[in-house]
Amino acid sequence: MTSRQGRWDQGILSKMCMSGQAVSVGCRSSVREKRMRTTKLTAGVEMPYLGFGTYLIEDGAVAAAVSEAIRAGYRHIDTAEGYQNESGVGIGIRQARESEALARSDLFVTTKLWPGNPAWGQPAKTVEATVASLDESLERLGLDYVDLYLIHVPIEREHRLAQWRGLVELQRQGKAHAIGVSNFGIGHIEELTAAGLPAPAANQIELHPWSQKPELVRYLLDNAITPIAYSSLVPLATWRTADGHDSAKSDQMKVDGAQADAPFKVMARKYGVGEAQVLLRWAVQQGYPVLPKSTDPDRVRRNADIFGFDIDDEDMAAIEKMDRGDGVAWATGDPTTAP
Repeated sequence: MTSRQGRWDQGILSKMCMSGQAVSVGCRSSVREKRMRTTKLTAGVEMPYLGFGTYLIEDGAVAAAVSEAIRAGYRHIDTAEGYQNESGVGIGIRQARESEALARSDLFVTTKLWPGNPAWGQPAKTVEATVASLDESLERLGLDYVDLYLIHVPIEREHRLAQWRGLVELQRQGKAHAIGVSNFGIGHIEELTAAGLPAPAANQIELHPWSQKPELVRYLLDNAITPIAYSSLVPLATWRTADGHDSAKSDQMKVDGAQADAPFKVMARKYGVGEAQVLLRWAVQQGYPVLPKSTDPDRVRRNADIFGFDIDDEDMAAIEKMDRGDGVAWATGDPTTAP
C-alpha cells in the first residue's frame, strides 16, 4: 500500500459505519484509534495524518490549546520558530504528557527554521546559524529532538543550500529525526538535489480544494516526498476573519464560502458532519497529513473526527474541478511560486 493511500484501506471501515446520511455515535467511537494512522516519511519515522497546528496562537494561550488537543487524541503538534510560541507549545506538551502518561515517543513534534530574509532586513541564516536555531528551538520546547524539522520558506538560492546543509547536519546529530521543507516549489527542491544533497522527506504546503497544486503534488509523490497540507480550511467563511489574521483570500472567495448552498455546506449535510470535517477528510483521502488549528475545545474534537466517514467518488471528482490556483494563506503571495 502506498503512502498516498496511507496505512489503511480507505473507506472500507467508514462505509461499514455509515447509516443513512450520518455516522452513528457508536461507530465514531470505534474509529477513535484511526486518529493515530500514519504515513512513513523515512525509515523508522512515521507521521500521524492528524496534526494540530499552532499558527496565530499566542505563546500565552498555546499551552492550553496543545494540551487539550493531545487529550483529544492528536499525536502530532506543529509549531515554528517564526510563530514565536515554541515555549508555550513545550509547556502544553509537558502538561499533556503528564496527565495522559505519554512517553516522548508517543508524540510527533514538528518545528520550522525561520531562514531570515535579507529583503526584510533579516540576515539569512548560515549552516552554523541553522544548527544553532534548532538548538534554541529545542530549549524553548523542552525537548531533546524534534521528529521533523523544516525550512519554513525558500529565500535566495545560496541561502537555501546552506540552510539545507544545516538540516542535514542536524539529522546526522539526531536532533531532527526527519528533515524537510515548507512552501518549496519544484525548482527549489531540484536545486537541493542538483547540489548533491538528499531530497527532503516532506514539503508542508498550502493545500485545499481551492489550491490543489496538482503539478507540485505529482512531483512530490513521484519523488517520495510527503505533501503535508496546511490552511486546509481556507474555503470556510470563518477562516481567518479575526483582526490581524491577514491573507490574500479574495472578496469573491469570502462571498462564495458564505453562501447557503456552498458545495462544502451541501456535502457536510450529506455526510452528517461539519464543513471543516469535509475539507480535512478530503485532504486525508488524498494522502495528505493535515494540521487543523483551533482554541475552542469542542472544535478541536470535531476536527479530529474525520475517520468515521468517507467522501464518495462523485464528490471527490467534483472537488477536483474546484481548483482556483495559487494559495492565499500568505498575504504576500504563494511562496511556492517564488523565484
